Amino acid sequence: MGWKVIIAPSAEADLREIVTYIAGHDEDAAVRVGNSLIARTEVLAEFPELGRVAPEFARPELRELIYRSYRILYRIQPAQAAIQIVRFWHAARGFPHIPPPSD
Repeated sequence: MGWKVIIAPSAEADLREIVTYIAGHDEDAAVRVGNSLIARTEVLAEFPELGRVAPEFARPELRELIYRSYRILYRIQPAQAAIQIVRFWHAARGFPHIPPPSD
């Protein structure tokens, strides 16, 4: 049985901003990118340690996947068998703020 993948409010807000920005130029592309980012997180249910440890945080529970120009930052929560997606972050935006763990 796979782990539960949870999208934190911070990641939901990021995704909304990404899709809104892209939709200003191309609505179909916005839907594709939004769906692709979400789909990329689904593999974590079976492979929670797939991503590398996010180098600037150096905490083994905080990892990242790269999808195109986006970083998908996530937190492994072994006690809950859960993956919390904490940010969808475009590389051009610089250093992301990581919110504290939520239960």
